[in-house]
Amino acid sequence: MPVLVASDLDRTLIYSAAALALTMPDARAPRLLCVEVHESRPLSYMTETAAGLLTDLGDAAVFVPTTTRTRKQYLRINLPGPAPTYAICANGGHLLVDGVSDPDWHARVTARLADECAPLAEIQEYLARTADPLWLRKQRVAEDLFAYLVVERELLPEEWVKELAAWAENLGWTVSLQGRKIYAVPKPLTKSAAVREIARRTGADLTLAAGDSLLDADLLLVADQGWRPGHGELADASWTAPAITALPERGVLAGERILREFLRVSRPSHRS
Repeated sequence: MPVLVASDLDRTLIYSAAALALTMPDARAPRLLCVEVHESRPLSYMTETAAGLLTDLGDAAVFVPTTTRTRKQYLRINLPGPAPTYAICANGGHLLVDGVSDPDWHARVTARLADECAPLAEIQEYLARTADPLWLRKQRVAEDLFAYLVVERELLPEEWVKELAAWAENLGWTVSLQGRKIYAVPKPLTKSAAVREIARRTGADLTLAAGDSLLDADLLLVADQGWRPGHGELADASWTAPAITALPERGVLAGERILREFLRVSRPSHRS
């Protein structure tokens, strides 16, 4: 029976230059591999050691990249190792099979959102009306499923985010602040639902997961075993659960540690 490994990407396995958190002397910094280029510029990295571990993991388990990114944003990433058969994009709104969205899955998700949540247009209107141009840089809609803002974090009032979260809660939406982005996502739009579907299709008898943000909590809770890095929303909130290991590593070295743990638990010698 296969092992299913579902991992968040940004600030879990891959890191922007600003998120690397390299605290050692420059001469001792790990060699980095660029895994994403955007507008002809390098954007995301992992250590070369992590790249080797991910290649090994692709041979040992069913590796499923699991991201809030849109399909277009996800397809910019060039991960080492075998191309994943499955990937989860738009926080579970799209289940990709060999790079193509499964239309039946997407139809099921959109029908559920229509039944259980306030419409996206209502969220967009509130964001446009209340966000201050002083700190707002961009307002975006992802895959017609959820909305996010790009902000100047140092100018963003904490109270505004709390008010948004309280307002959205009553409409069946959740709010997550990750770096310079504020996400407003319908509560039924979850990574965990898509992971359960892939587990059903593959017959996996063990599911492993990792993630750093509030939007990863449901993913971690659905796994048999999970890990979170020492940075991010979950670490800031000291969030944990019985099958979750809180790692001390922060930044790109946390990504390396997470892949070591995935590989250790996936290997037959560990499971026998």
